[in-house]
Amino acid sequence: MRLRPSKTLSQLELAAKLNMVKNAHSNFLFWEHRHLIVNAIKTGIAAALSWWISGRIGMPDGYWASISSVIVLQSNVGSTISASRNRFIGTAIGAVVGILFSTFGVLPWNYILAITVSLSLCGLLGLANSLRISGVTVSIVMLVESAGHIHLAWMRVSEVFLGIVTALAISTLILPDRARLRLRDGLAQQFLVEGAYFEAILEGFGGVPAKNLATLRMDVSVLLKNNNLLLLAARSEPSGGAGWREGLSMLSQFGRSIPEALRALEFAVQGSHEDRYASQLDPELGKLALHIRGGFHHVARCIHEWRFNAPGEINLEQDILDLEARMDLVGHTGIGFSQAEILRAYAVQLHLKQVARMLRATRVETGRAVGGPENDITSDSE
Repeated sequence: MRLRPSKTLSQLELAAKLNMVKNAHSNFLFWEHRHLIVNAIKTGIAAALSWWISGRIGMPDGYWASISSVIVLQSNVGSTISASRNRFIGTAIGAVVGILFSTFGVLPWNYILAITVSLSLCGLLGLANSLRISGVTVSIVMLVESAGHIHLAWMRVSEVFLGIVTALAISTLILPDRARLRLRDGLAQQFLVEGAYFEAILEGFGGVPAKNLATLRMDVSVLLKNNNLLLLAARSEPSGGAGWREGLSMLSQFGRSIPEALRALEFAVQGSHEDRYASQLDPELGKLALHIRGGFHHVARCIHEWRFNAPGEINLEQDILDLEARMDLVGHTGIGFSQAEILRAYAVQLHLKQVARMLRATRVETGRAVGGPENDITSDSE
């Protein structure tokens, strides 16, 4: 199964980073700006359409439908579905609680109790994102002067429902932006940046730390945060084919674990600028590090193409075996070096092996999740 990509500009730029196409897009209206403008136009269409429909079917306060459309129409389909669900549930709970507490007591005591019950009910049901809208709905039902609280509550729920349905239709039918595709690109970019971060870390092993090390660390953190938000949105999308949800979840899980391993590696290389012992582990140590860097690019390419049995992966397990053999060979020479630099060298090689195995597991486990021939997924190509 493959996630079918639309050829958005962000994907073309990502493809250029992976040396698949030539990047010729560097003007102001790059993809993110286009996406922002398109989303603003879609929101305007949804709001106007909600207001127009409400007038045709006799809703007196059609602006509530428009407000709902503006609030729930998000940057992608998954986020729109999630926001719509939260708003409708909150509105329904607030309407029911508002009607019940309007039948007894007097203001403000029954109103205080209604707000308390409504917010508590949402909290107990795990509906934190519906808390505020339920309180707003209680306030409208109980405080707005009208012919009857039940009629007002019904109209309020109907208007919100109309706005939500309109927003979902516009989000899905007009230039839909799928959270799962944005997440796929985001994960591929994350692995590319993690590869650059890895290279910057090793630049400081036995030498001067890279100047852009802190910047790359922050870039990884930002991408990780954005991808976690996209994963939540992608889980709300109803389509995509078998295996895509588990595959994206698997990649996100590894995407959270690998930066922790890289951070540990960064600590391990600190203070190594005068170390000499690690040079005895070359060329095997350098070869493993070089191939790990290529492994990040390979995984990024697999994610972008959504094909995890793609040829070209370097056999990192063999590199690990070669390094371990080299360590056994030079182990007796440690007497001529300080204990600190020997420990640093051993710590670095341990973290390198951890990162290498996590990269391989990322491809293998994701390949199993999305499906494909077992021998293509689990074997490493030379």
